Amino acid sequence: MKRVLLTGATGFIGRHCLPLLLANDYEVHAVSSKMREETQSDVHWHRADLLESAQVSKLIARVQPTHLLHFAWYVIPGKCYTSLENYRWVQASLNLLQAFALQGGRRVVMAGTCAEYDWRYGYCSEQTTPLSPTTVYGACKHALQVMFDAFTKQTGLSSAWGRIFFLYGPYEHPARLVSSVICSILQGEPARCSHGNQIRDYLHVQDVADAFVALLGSEVEGPVNIASGRPAVLKDIIFEIAGKLERPDLVQLDAVPASANDPHLLVADISRLFDEVGWRPRYDLDTGLEQTIEWWKTHLFGSVQ
Repeated sequence: MKRVLLTGATGFIGRHCLPLLLANDYEVHAVSSKMREETQSDVHWHRADLLESAQVSKLIARVQPTHLLHFAWYVIPGKCYTSLENYRWVQASLNLLQAFALQGGRRVVMAGTCAEYDWRYGYCSEQTTPLSPTTVYGACKHALQVMFDAFTKQTGLSSAWGRIFFLYGPYEHPARLVSSVICSILQGEPARCSHGNQIRDYLHVQDVADAFVALLGSEVEGPVNIASGRPAVLKDIIFEIAGKLERPDLVQLDAVPASANDPHLLVADISRLFDEVGWRPRYDLDTGLEQTIEWWKTHLFGSVQ
C-alpha cells in the first residue's frame, strides 16, 4: 500500500494535491495546523504543529507513511522572503525527514523554489545554473536542499526536490500578482502594478500540484523545476486579465516600484520535468486565467484561507 503524508494540506498547492493523490491510489493522510477539513471524505486528517518536534514524531509513528510530500512553510506574501521564520522551517523540515526515515519511509518529495537560483542568469537549469540565493527565504530553502540531498543519499531514501517558479489559480493569496489584478478589477478599483516588463514563467496551481504528484510517483531523483518553460511578459498577463474583464482602463502600470533585485528574465528549463518525469500541463495561460477569473467571481467576497 502507498500511504502518503501531505503537509501544508490546506495551503495553496497542498489542497489541490488531495484529489490527485486519491486518484493515484494513495492512502492520503493530510496534516495541517488548522482545524480539520471535511471536503475530501477519503482523506485522513491530522492536526499537528510541525514546528514542534514531539508532535512530528508522534504523527509519523501513528501514520507510518511510505511516501512524504512536504509543502508546509512560512509563505506570507511580502514577508516570507525576509522572515526569520524560514530558519524554524529548515529545522522543522529536517525533523520531519528524520522521523520519516526512522519509521521506514521510502520516497520523499519536498518543495523548493526558484529563489535558490542566481537570478542574474535568467534561464534556470537544474544542472548548469548556479545556486546563489539573495533572500532569507531562498537561502533557507537552498540550505535545506543541500542537507536533504546529503541525508537521503546517506540513508538510501528515494527523493526529489521540486523547485517552484511562479503560479496562480484558485485559493491564491489576494496580495499576489494575478489574484490582486483580478480582485481589483472585479471590485472596480485600479489595478496598480509595476512597469510590467519582467518576463516570468507561470504555471496554474492545479498543474503545479499535478506535477508534484507525478514527481512523487516517479523514480526521478534530485532537483526538478516545476514550471511551464514558457516565458510571459507580466504586463501581457495583466492586460489579458483586464481584457477578459473588459476593463483595461483600470490597469495602472508604473504605479508601484519594482523590487530592487527584480530580474528582467526568470524562466525555467523544464527538460527534466517533461522528459524524465514525463509530465505535461493541462492549462495554457489563456484557459488558466479564464478558470481563475471565474473562481474569483464566485469567491471574492467569501473567506479564502
